[in-house]
Amino acid sequence: MSLLNQALRAALDARQGLLAELHAQGTDCYRLFHGSQEGASGLTIDRYGPQLLVQSFHQTLETSALLELHAAVQTHLGQELLLVYNDRSQGNSRIDRRDPVYQASEAALADHVGHEWGLNYRVRGRHAGQDPLLFLDLRNARGWVKQHSAGKSVLNLFAYTCGVGLSAAAGGAREVCNLDFAEGNLAVGKENGALNPQLLPMGFIQSDYFPAIRQFAGLPVSQRRGHKLPPYPRLEQRQFDLVFLDPPAWAKSAFGTVDLLRDYQSLLKPALLSTADDGVLICCNNLAKVNLDDWREQVLRCADKAGRPVRDWQVLKPDGDFPSQDGQPPLKTLILQL
Repeated sequence: MSLLNQALRAALDARQGLLAELHAQGTDCYRLFHGSQEGASGLTIDRYGPQLLVQSFHQTLETSALLELHAAVQTHLGQELLLVYNDRSQGNSRIDRRDPVYQASEAALADHVGHEWGLNYRVRGRHAGQDPLLFLDLRNARGWVKQHSAGKSVLNLFAYTCGVGLSAAAGGAREVCNLDFAEGNLAVGKENGALNPQLLPMGFIQSDYFPAIRQFAGLPVSQRRGHKLPPYPRLEQRQFDLVFLDPPAWAKSAFGTVDLLRDYQSLLKPALLSTADDGVLICCNNLAKVNLDDWREQVLRCADKAGRPVRDWQVLKPDGDFPSQDGQPPLKTLILQL
């Protein structure tokens, strides 16, 4: 047995209890192997419903090793899974779509449905973008939102495919607004809504973050020096009972720059002002190089300066399928009670 196969089997054994819990709660989307912490840096193995998604970020897997991993997972779970392999060891972690190692079947690349907390999600092992349509390390945060959204108005910022919004709707929110710049992301969010027709219909706003959140916060919409403001949706100033802020690590537009390392405050202040009195702001930072304690203090200082001091806070860590040897997982989530 190869060292990689041994590491995978150890990871699967360690998840035995967790997988039983996830299956009981209606979840079949989870990480089976977190290589950076479990013996193969740059390799991830995820289940998305009927699909098994293997991704390598540092070096290409050999075909024999890939098929061994697939067989080991199927044996452990006792069911067949459709294999998709994304080699992302090229520049900028882009998927090598030539597939020299393994060509997934048409069935594996078709649209499928995965489940989390009893909800249906669109899953695609390969699509026009690079990342999977559901970020699995955020599952606990979506579960928290589902448990604490009853009767609330919810704003889901950088909504991606709207999993947080869907969780809020499932939790009984009276209003859910998903905001994202990318039309394709919101299109998948609308698919997710359609896959759960029993829920309250969600709202969608396609907009750059900065003009939208600054309008909600009652702040002027500004532009980067030398850039003319492009058109943007006009929105009324208002506040929401629960706001979810999960920005990408870095992005730039004519309206401003998202930079989680150097300038989290410019993202946080208008989100704080858009959160109602006695409301909840959940904020995330997914940069591994950012220390949780340092970031938390920065967030709390920013809230004080914005005139929205935090009454209470808690840290929400990813579930056990995202182990962290030092207790400092890359994804950091703070739940702020204002």
